Amino acid sequence: MTLAVPQARTAASTAPIPAVVGGSLRVPLVTGEHVDYANLDHAASAPCLTPVRDAVDELLPWYASVHRGAGFASQVSTRVYEQARNALRRFLGARSTDAVVFTRNTTDSLNLLARSLPRHTSVVLFDTEHHAALLPWRGPNVRRVQTPATPAAAALALDEALAATPEGPRLVVLTGASNVTGELWPVAELARIARRHGARVALDAAQLAPHRPINVRTLDVDYVALSGHKLYAPFGAGALVGKADWLQAAEPYLVGGGATRQVTDWGDHLGVAWSAVPERHEAGSPNVVGVHALATACDVLGQQWDAVNAHEQALLRRLRAGLASVPGLRELSLFGSGHDRVGVVSFTVDGQDIGLLAAALAAEYGIGVRDGAFCAHVATTRLLRQAGSDDTRALRASLGLGSTAEHVDRLVHALRTLVADGPNWRYRKDDGRWVPEQDSRPLPPFLAG
Repeated sequence: MTLAVPQARTAASTAPIPAVVGGSLRVPLVTGEHVDYANLDHAASAPCLTPVRDAVDELLPWYASVHRGAGFASQVSTRVYEQARNALRRFLGARSTDAVVFTRNTTDSLNLLARSLPRHTSVVLFDTEHHAALLPWRGPNVRRVQTPATPAAAALALDEALAATPEGPRLVVLTGASNVTGELWPVAELARIARRHGARVALDAAQLAPHRPINVRTLDVDYVALSGHKLYAPFGAGALVGKADWLQAAEPYLVGGGATRQVTDWGDHLGVAWSAVPERHEAGSPNVVGVHALATACDVLGQQWDAVNAHEQALLRRLRAGLASVPGLRELSLFGSGHDRVGVVSFTVDGQDIGLLAAALAAEYGIGVRDGAFCAHVATTRLLRQAGSDDTRALRASLGLGSTAEHVDRLVHALRTLVADGPNWRYRKDDGRWVPEQDSRPLPPFLAG
């Protein structure tokens, strides 16, 4: 039987960068004006790609329960869901034997992997990790390596840490790109060191996957975790892709329908035979729409890396050059200002309240940035100290397919104006955050009630 299955959309590599939903969004200012929204917060959550929205709209009439439904729509949804695994393998250059387990996000993926480790597995990671990669690994078998000053220092520190671990299974957890500074980690080199010590490698690709191609076999990593909401597919799906044996040997991360092959009544207890991977760790009704959105985003981006990289790197050069002209601004860096990075820049400004700057940028200029420690408190605090700042928070501007040169220039102009003259509006603290006084900006109609 031939099923009319919605396919993940692709685009020719010669096409311009794909558009995002909300690219023409206009937002109100406290002055009563409206301006085009300057979204410089892609590192937190990226907007939806237009092709992803179109793919979701195409699927929705066919949406039904997957895997065991006899209805035609159910069979279509099942085909869509299972085809998405191949899209993830293509996007990551994964091995044909690698499991593709769909999760909610990177945090979910890494917690799943942490629950699946063999007993007495030694885990080595750097303390610069995002909390999603830092917190799942705790206990006496975990070695946290302090932030290195250079990639060479990172390699040496990892080598020494692995040499000090006991015999038995080992796992190294690495970040592809820092969500604080955007800097790329030397994943392939660190993976080679891990291999010499018989260790497996898990890659947190949440911040890398939207910006650069990833090849599991070239990098020689065993697991990759990523999130759809950072990959221009904000529909609640993520994935863990990698070797199946540890996942197959582990108890299900969640238990329920789908994770079970058979449940039998033994009177005083239930007998359970668990499904094989990947269904073993996908209990409950799966997020078919989110998975299709994620697969579509992977296919679209995978065909357009040259255009994506050219767009982002041009804007990144413009952003960093502009920020360098702001008096008192200090850019945070792990490995030095010349190190390769994706479109993420975090900074502090001497004598300025970071939270107030973020509030004024939004309320007076229509610019969205992130302020805080970016769910990487250890890394951000240490980098602020290295930059000579006593602050505990930084500002982060992050670029993506929804960013433009005008957005970058507006941010630089706004920062220079705020540093020189201060905000034009009055602000007050509300539950620890700065908010405008007498804020009459109207909510969109769907929230107005």
